[in-house]
Amino acid sequence: MRHTTGKRNAAGRPIYVEIDIGSDMEALWRHTQQPKLHERWDLRFTEIDYLPKASPEADQDFLYRTRIGFGLWIRGTGRSRAPAFSADGIRTSVLAFGTDHPLSLIGRGGGYWRYEPLPGGGVRFATRFDYSARFGRAGRWLDRLLFRPLFGWATAWSFDALRLWLDRGVPPAESMLRAKLHALSVAVLSLCWAYAGIVSKLLFPSASGELDMLRAAGWFSGGEATLVAALGACELLLAGLVALVRRPGLLLAQAIAACALTAVGIAGTPALLYSPFNPLVLTLIMLAATAAARWTRDGIPSAKRCRRRPGDDAIANIEEERI
Repeated sequence: MRHTTGKRNAAGRPIYVEIDIGSDMEALWRHTQQPKLHERWDLRFTEIDYLPKASPEADQDFLYRTRIGFGLWIRGTGRSRAPAFSADGIRTSVLAFGTDHPLSLIGRGGGYWRYEPLPGGGVRFATRFDYSARFGRAGRWLDRLLFRPLFGWATAWSFDALRLWLDRGVPPAESMLRAKLHALSVAVLSLCWAYAGIVSKLLFPSASGELDMLRAAGWFSGGEATLVAALGACELLLAGLVALVRRPGLLLAQAIAACALTAVGIAGTPALLYSPFNPLVLTLIMLAATAAARWTRDGIPSAKRCRRRPGDDAIANIEEERI
């Protein structure tokens, strides 16, 4: 069996992912070695099917399929060796894989899974794999700049989904649903803040009524335009922070800011309540999105909880989630 994990290829360094899982060895082994359990948590494979073996000692051949969207699938083949067991309890599973599908950037590759018992209980689960990129120099550049980082992220995200399943009882389908709802909620919040900043304050402050509201208040003595532009820039910055940071404290702070801005606006111009898409309606939408983002934040996988290089402890700590 040939594989390419022994050296760095022309496209980039091999992908390495490692995570500590509190589960016992047998449960982890079962969820990673049984195809129908494996395909439930691994983003990289949609279907995995073992082929009949000539003998119990023979290598295990398998077929895999990965859905890439728009009704398209990548099909490939693989082969795994009989697992190796060391005297200190470490298990190693080695495999090779590849595909000749015309849409696949991956050619041939290989790697291993390593299961190391931890002294205090649990297992350190690690993988290292590499592959050759197809389509010549263009394929190698695409792999280096986009596909390989995405493939590494998908591996790490899947490992944490497996950890949540085994350690906290959150099924991968629920993790995926939580992740999608969280991303949608955060996107709604970010777009609302960006719209309020760009359209209402930076591009069309007069048409939106922002300038008239400040002038009616009479507090700023001709500096209304500058203040509106500054508020628009702040709201645009907040839109970026909400999209990228996603901390509970920031979610609470932006909800308070939305309520405060709405209260000031309505107090200064009560007629805003009669417009079809008024600030109160927008704020209620944002508060609902905030609640959804906060509720779905707990129990979703994160690639950041995995180590991406051997011995890397900078991101090794697993955050506490409340399910």
